Amino acid sequence: MEFRIDSAALTETVAWAARVLPARSPVPVLGGLLLEAADGRLRVSGLDYEASARIEVDADVAGAGRALVLGRRLLDICKVLPHGPVDCAVDGARLSVTGGDARFGLSLLPLDDYPAPPALPAWRGAVDADAFAAAVGHVAVAAGRDDSLPVLTGIRLGLDGTTMTLAATDRYRYAVRTLEWKPEVSGDGTGSGDGAGTDVVVPARRLTEIARSLAGAGTVRLALDAGSLGFESGGMRTTTRLLDGRLPRHDKLFALGEHAVALTERAPLVEAVKRVAVVAEGDSPVQLAFDGTTVHLQAGYEDDVASQRLPAVLTGAESMTVAFNPGYLLDALGSFEAPTLGLHLLGPGQRALLTDATDGRAGTHRHLLMSVKPLV
Repeated sequence: MEFRIDSAALTETVAWAARVLPARSPVPVLGGLLLEAADGRLRVSGLDYEASARIEVDADVAGAGRALVLGRRLLDICKVLPHGPVDCAVDGARLSVTGGDARFGLSLLPLDDYPAPPALPAWRGAVDADAFAAAVGHVAVAAGRDDSLPVLTGIRLGLDGTTMTLAATDRYRYAVRTLEWKPEVSGDGTGSGDGAGTDVVVPARRLTEIARSLAGAGTVRLALDAGSLGFESGGMRTTTRLLDGRLPRHDKLFALGEHAVALTERAPLVEAVKRVAVVAEGDSPVQLAFDGTTVHLQAGYEDDVASQRLPAVLTGAESMTVAFNPGYLLDALGSFEAPTLGLHLLGPGQRALLTDATDGRAGTHRHLLMSVKPLV
């Protein structure tokens, strides 16, 4: 195998495939990246037991072939290569990488021991890559971190008609985001992948990595079966396994009944929460007291206190005081992009729903938090 490629293109390609490599693995070859060169294209693939990635780019191929090398070592080499063309060739039991006056040699791993990549599931439809990446980022902050409850470390992906629903919860908060997608249409004009009733859970960390890596790729095709989820765009293709189980449904939790609604500007609220939370020790709360036209933020006890007042419009009640864990509140506020937020409030110690709507109605992005006991 022998090919020439620009150093920047090689680095970007190797980095994209190396995302799925395990940090540690009892199977040494799973730390490898498979390089395949033929017909003017370089294909780089990586996999472990949970995910796979494959990317193809143009290259000047002088000799077709395959080579398996340690992926993170190859990435480290790519990062320090001089700018310009890079020549790669199999030389005996090594892969030589030459850029400018710099030359590196990498030992080859046994190809016979490398497992076959997982098959891509059936195509289900397509979604805008940027919109999908943003939506995943909106809900991922609410995903659990406790591996003893695996399903709560995932993001629910639901497909119903032309609506995709992403949701995550760690039992203390619940984030939901909806966006449009385009189901696959079969040759006879009927929906072959309309996703009706589809409801799966994807590891949040993997889905976040995938979404970020595909951002800017335009339209991304989505593939799905009972065990795995896949995406493809241009020369990039990636898969991840699904988690067993289902997330609890959010419908009843988000149905607040009669409640008050406060509208306020998001950016000033984020800065105010950060400011007053400086004196909040441990999990002591940040209190928000709405009086109709303003919200008074306060944190701390006794002599160590902080407060700030901001404009806010409250409807449905003359006043309302709620308090939140500052970390959870900042995570929720930071996941929104809308300039104005709606805070749907039941009262102290009860559920509170944050939305991206400016008219008091639910938007496409909703984040449920449990309020805590206000400051005395």
